[in-house]
Amino acid sequence: MTSGGMQRTYIRHVPPEYRFGTPIPLVIDFHGASEGAQVHVANSALGRYGDGQGFVTITPQGLGTGLDSYWDTAFHGRIDSVDVRFVGDLLDEAERTLCIDERRVFAAGYSNGAFLVSAIACVYADRFAAVAPVAGVRDYEGCPPSRAVPMVVFHGTADRWVAFDGGLGPDALALPPDRSGRTIGEKAGFAKNEPPIPTVVAAWAERNRCPDQPSEHRVASDVTLVRYRCPRGADVDFYRIEGGGHTWPGSEFSKQIEAAVGPTTFSISADEVMWKFFRAHPLQTADRPTRRSS
Repeated sequence: MTSGGMQRTYIRHVPPEYRFGTPIPLVIDFHGASEGAQVHVANSALGRYGDGQGFVTITPQGLGTGLDSYWDTAFHGRIDSVDVRFVGDLLDEAERTLCIDERRVFAAGYSNGAFLVSAIACVYADRFAAVAPVAGVRDYEGCPPSRAVPMVVFHGTADRWVAFDGGLGPDALALPPDRSGRTIGEKAGFAKNEPPIPTVVAAWAERNRCPDQPSEHRVASDVTLVRYRCPRGADVDFYRIEGGGHTWPGSEFSKQIEAAVGPTTFSISADEVMWKFFRAHPLQTADRPTRRSS
């Protein structure tokens, strides 16, 4: 497809039982930096999972290819970039070519893709019902969502790429600049003084007008659910993975590359958890957009 005068690509996974004319939920799943869409299809496996759950998965390709793949999530005075615009165009394309249930459109993303998901929650709050950042939630200054966006977050305490305590981790900082001369942090607009992940999650809870301190519930020996009590339809859940690396929980692919990304928990499945969360948080009728861009 074309977006902003550029040729863009995406992988579309449609469940075998899909029939045009019957609205179907959609999950747009964003890859991490240096990963690319093809690899991320194996990493998250949301497409295969959606076959049994009855949702379409679209995995778009960011800028660059292969190890140079990334999403432009830099802050430009307002949250706007070629990739943020691409998301809107991609959603228009999906709704033109498939029978999408516009009340059940969701976004998931990994690492740099999770940064983009955080931007989506700011810019396209009227089009995405809920979001799921994995290993990379961000709190953008000046974020102006038109409604509170439910969010389920996953992050490991031993993440060496996007540090649990804030900023890029040592493995990300050790990467040399790419062929353009930019570091991964510069491409993603990642500041050196990024706050810790729990602080970022708390900022989203405050944005969603969640009034109280969260409760903590140990759901497995290595996973704690930090849950905020929020107004109806504005929930914020945070799965803190003790000793977890820069990984997608429950991913066999992540396990295979443990030497690069660290330990993967199988105590929970990110796919299962986020889909349960998504199902519980459709876009309310009053929040649906009244027009579409051409």
